Amino acid sequence: MLLTIFVITILCFAVAYKFYGGFQSRFYDLDPNRKTPATELQDDIDYCPAHPAVLMGHHFASIAGAGPVVGPIAAAAALGWLPTLLWIIIGCIFFGGVHDMGALVASIRHKGMSIGEVVRQWIGARGHKLFLAFTWLSLTLVIAVFLELAAQTFAADPAVAFTATLYIFLAMVFGVAIYHYGISLKVSTIIMLPILFGSLIFGIESSWVQSTFALSLDTWRMALIVYIFAASVLPVWLLLQPRDYLASYMLYFSVFIGGVGMIFGGASYEVKLPAFKGFVTASGDWLWPLLFITVACGAISGFHSLVASGTTSKQLKRETDAVPVGYGAMLLEGVVGVIALGTIMMSGEMLQGGPTVVYGNGLGQFASLLGISPRVGTALGLLALNSFILTSLDTATRLARYQLQEFTGMSLNKYLATAISVGVALALIFVKTGKVAAWQMIWPVFGATNQLVAAIALLAMGVWVIRSLKKSAGFIMYPMAFMLVTTIVALVQMIAANLNNYIVSGISTVLLILTVLLLKEAYAALKAAKAE
Repeated sequence: MLLTIFVITILCFAVAYKFYGGFQSRFYDLDPNRKTPATELQDDIDYCPAHPAVLMGHHFASIAGAGPVVGPIAAAAALGWLPTLLWIIIGCIFFGGVHDMGALVASIRHKGMSIGEVVRQWIGARGHKLFLAFTWLSLTLVIAVFLELAAQTFAADPAVAFTATLYIFLAMVFGVAIYHYGISLKVSTIIMLPILFGSLIFGIESSWVQSTFALSLDTWRMALIVYIFAASVLPVWLLLQPRDYLASYMLYFSVFIGGVGMIFGGASYEVKLPAFKGFVTASGDWLWPLLFITVACGAISGFHSLVASGTTSKQLKRETDAVPVGYGAMLLEGVVGVIALGTIMMSGEMLQGGPTVVYGNGLGQFASLLGISPRVGTALGLLALNSFILTSLDTATRLARYQLQEFTGMSLNKYLATAISVGVALALIFVKTGKVAAWQMIWPVFGATNQLVAAIALLAMGVWVIRSLKKSAGFIMYPMAFMLVTTIVALVQMIAANLNNYIVSGISTVLLILTVLLLKEAYAALKAAKAE
């Protein structure tokens, strides 16, 4: 069964990449000779043209986060593997891929500015402010949660902490070697990768690593705060871009191990999870909208549009690179989601420790098929997952800085905008209601909020296509309508279920009001377009 699922997924994605990716390339009239913002506005701080392989590594590592692992595992545990699989495949091809590539192209056609700028030009100034407020709040929550998850991972496994710390410094050496000393990308990669993978083995076996990097949770929090601040303000070529590129190889290798496990492990590992558990979960939640806000990054995620239009568009060397980077990375993330789905299918239930333990154990079993010890395979899986989290964390911090600067008309410098964004995220970590941190109370809202950002981003792209390109935007607007209705229903359900929880119901209500006001602005813009 694992083999069948994996082969069907790969075939569907391959066909979609060639034909649907090609359709979008022609639709947007992508031209490899047209100047992109990265080359036209190059400043080597934010705007920095990158080799497609480097940019693919940055983009894929940044958009993945923990979503394509945690989301599919949680959804399958509650609803069964079949609906989860169908939504991953359909969602990636017709929803997430369209969303990610559209956001990237829209951004490069607006001087590398964020989707917020697209909203400003084609929906209006009021809609622009509403969108930036909405997305900035979402990003501060991402920073809080991913910082906490990364700190917990480091505190739990010194080997993972050692390797992750090492490749932050390796990334800076890598960036200097390529951009200042002209060492080729190939030579630099060949030198760095053995060091990176060898450090994991060394970390597992070394008593020095196990004692030196066995630090408290608060210590790792402070260290990560310093790191994300630096990643937000340093030139993109020095830290963010090379770190994500190197981290991507860890992710690619974990995908390779997962692929081997799915292909050759079908005969060895029994599928214990039911295909379908019913339309209503044990906790009383309906399949719709639960499935579509839980799988999240495994099918479509609003965070992706912020990455595509925030950092990726400022590094895109050629317009045609938008197909592999924008559309291809989303399909690759779908492959990660299907591999994660395979791990819960083998375990048959949510293990103690949650989705991360399910994924780590599953990858350890898959690694054994290659002769890699399950201990190393499990550590590799956890390191890959931590890499997903860490790359999303540093990118989210930089994006929050961009959004806040844009909201204030660039009146804040990058240091102050970063400090404010990180400060709000820290408040969500350290402020508690009773014994529960604020971020833990708000987290259930994030799934719906993230998908709502996707719907709003699709809406902005659709209005841009209709008003500027003068083309029909059905392939954008139909997914937008589905995600919009789905996420609004999910938010209303959360408000109704948490009337006594003023934090959850209050934030949900604010987000719902912002959405309604933004929809009103978009409707007025489309009405004006028809009158033109």
